[in-house]
Order: sequence, then structure tokens, then C-alpha cells
Amino acid sequence: MTNFSPEGTLYKTSENASYLKSLSTLTEALHEGKILEAKVRLCDTSHNMQLDLGGINGIIPRSEGAIGIKEGVIRDIAIISRVNRPVCFIITGIDRDQFGNPLIIASRRLAQERCMHSYINTLTPGDIINAKITHLEQFGAFADIGCGIPSLLPIDAISVSRIDHPGRRLRTGMNIKVIVKSCDNGRICLSHKELLGTWQENADLFETGQTVRGIVRSVEDYGAFIELTPNLAGLSELRPDLRPGMQVSVFIKNIIPSKMKIKLIVIDTFDSDSIIEEPNYFYNGSRIEQFQYSPIGCNKKIVTYF
Repeated sequence: MTNFSPEGTLYKTSENASYLKSLSTLTEALHEGKILEAKVRLCDTSHNMQLDLGGINGIIPRSEGAIGIKEGVIRDIAIISRVNRPVCFIITGIDRDQFGNPLIIASRRLAQERCMHSYINTLTPGDIINAKITHLEQFGAFADIGCGIPSLLPIDAISVSRIDHPGRRLRTGMNIKVIVKSCDNGRICLSHKELLGTWQENADLFETGQTVRGIVRSVEDYGAFIELTPNLAGLSELRPDLRPGMQVSVFIKNIIPSKMKIKLIVIDTFDSDSIIEEPNYFYNGSRIEQFQYSPIGCNKKIVTYF
């Protein structure tokens, strides 16, 4: 769709490196208006970002550190949290420091505004895009969808199988695919679970009679829900030693597509907590109009429309 990507994507590319190698190539990037990436070496006491440009000093003034900083809409944590991380920027000028050495003046805000205008404002619900997890909260995960611009992935949109914290499924810095769920005045809300397969697609990975690994996601009065995949869980009998997050081995007693039910028997429990695995995507297109999780012929119909 576009070339705009989460921050860090451009950093190690040969094209980006070619622009950072000398003053003449940086001057070329200035004239071309290129979006580049470099690591933030430090933030000074005024929260100006000092860039590592391979021997040439660069600076992003605080007011140019992100959209909304100058207006007070965004807090300075959006700047100081970038130390030792790559940031995108557009070179706006070349000056001299107090010692007469070249000083590259750059703006991250301008790169973000270009990304907003040319990419993010063109997105519509159902578009599938790349994102990078930036931080986790109890209610969801924030993801960079381009040039460091964050969007929210609510906890209930991460997977069908319920989790008590996004950290059960995601980690900071993880690259994932997401679906644009809604757009409201430039604010993008994301979803993820529709890319992880339908009930039937996940159930087809298993057979009655198998013993497989699982993760306890919740313990109720009537049984324990055991996750087999992020979009598939079954119900086992209660055991006093079960707790959420515990790894278990389970025997698959029955698979019932008409009721979207999998009956399990816990064989053994393990003390170690579950490991965060890379997502397994069942759909790799660029857009989705609707997603029907429930199997054909099931008594209950679960459909998401975009």
C-alpha cells in the first residue's frame, strides 16, 4: 500500500545506510526530503534528541520530537523513551556547532505528519497492515503503525482465547500484522484475532485421542478453560492444582464443531509459565471485509464485519 513502516524498519536497510555515510549524502537527503532513521544517542536536559549519524552530529529539537509535543498534547515520555532506539526524521537544515563542525537539524514531527497525510489517513476498516508493539497496558497494547505513530490494540481484540494481560500474548518490540478496526479523526483502533484463524481452522490442527500441550486461561466453578491455540480453547474438569497461566498436557476427549466445543482431560501440570510465541497467521491478504469465526452449521454464529 505504501512505504511507511513502524520505526526501526528502515534503520538497517542499505538505502538508509547510504544516506547516513557522509555529509554529502546527508545533504542529498535534505534536498530530496527523504525520511531516514538513526538511533537516539541521548536526550539532553531540554529533551532535544541527539542523533548518532556515524560521526556527524544530529539533533531533533524537542518541539520537533513528535506530533503534539509542541501543543502539549503528547508528554515528553514520547521523546525520552526513544533513547538508544531508532527514530524516523526528515532533515530540515545543516548548521555548525560551537566548534564549527557540521550539525544536522532534523524533525521527527514532519516525518510523522507526512505518514499521517499520505498513509494513515488513507486507511479504512478491514485494511491489514504491519505494526510493532511499543508498550503494554492492562487494557491493551499500543502499536507503532508507521513513523512511531501509536494505535491501540484492545485486549479483547488480541485473540479469541481470553487473556488477563496483553503480556500473555505479546511482547514489546514484537512485529505483528493487524487489521484496522475503526478510524476516527486520525485515531486508528486495531484488531488482531481475525488473522489467527477460524474455530474450524484451528480445530483441524488436532484430533480426538491426541494428547497435546495447553495453557490454563481461566478456572471457573464448572471447569477450566485450556487454550490450545490463541483462537481455540477447550473445557476440562476442575482440578485443585490448576491456575491461570499454567502449562498443562491434555487429552482430547471430543471435538464438537456444531457446538464449538472441545472436551479435554488434564493429564499433567507444569510449574513453568507459558512462553510467548510468534503469531501463526491463517490469512495473509491485504484486506478483509468480514470474518466468521464459527463453523458452518454451528448453532451459534460469530461474525465480525469491517
